[in-house]
Amino acid sequence: MLQVHQFPCLSDNYGYLLHDPASGETAAIDTPDAAVYLAEAAARGWRITQIWNTHWHPDHAGGNAAIKAATGCTIAAPAGEIDRIAGVDRGVGHGDGLMLGGFTATVIDVGGHTSGHVAYHLPAAGLAFVGDALFALGCGRMFEGTPDQFWASLLRLRALPADTLLHCAHEYTASNARFALHADPDNAALQAYAAEVARLRADGRPTVPMALGREIAANPFLRADDPVLATRWGGGSPVETFAALRRAKDSF
Repeated sequence: MLQVHQFPCLSDNYGYLLHDPASGETAAIDTPDAAVYLAEAAARGWRITQIWNTHWHPDHAGGNAAIKAATGCTIAAPAGEIDRIAGVDRGVGHGDGLMLGGFTATVIDVGGHTSGHVAYHLPAAGLAFVGDALFALGCGRMFEGTPDQFWASLLRLRALPADTLLHCAHEYTASNARFALHADPDNAALQAYAAEVARLRADGRPTVPMALGREIAANPFLRADDPVLATRWGGGSPVETFAALRRAKDSF
């Protein structure tokens, strides 16, 4: 059984180590802070053997070189972004597979936050690591992609099994919840979710990982094809509704 170790790093990132006890292999999902990742792995007696980067931003790939120098690990990263990521051994794209012991991670194209952003889905474990493509009750800013591209990416994530546990890279949920309630105020599932988020954060507890099914019911960015949201945000196509939501969140 795969083990996921989640820990805070930088100001609001989550770091992830994914460990297969049978093989002894450990994958670092992104590398915001090399020193923290190495310390967290050492505390568990794990050696990082792989790095899987989701995209090129420094708070996701900035620790690559130091971790590779310390461990000799291999690095997989989005094929379209390897010129901006240190130490890459393999560029990966949609549909490619990566092995961690006996487990396969399938690469999903989730471009939009950055043009080449990818996610890693481990169906046998019911897990996905989505970087900054999708957050609890939100999604990443659209720095490089287009609304069409980003909406198609979110549909690919939405198509995963509803019980998939999504591991995103930041604790943004409280602020995302405030916007979501503004965007979709009559959504009962969202209201209950937002209340739980408030309780968790008041207790200093994380809101991540999150179940995909709950996001489908409550996250407005996954619901841009819902007629209620379309009407509220301009009455256009799902892509137009998504774009309107994303613009509104950027200035909220």
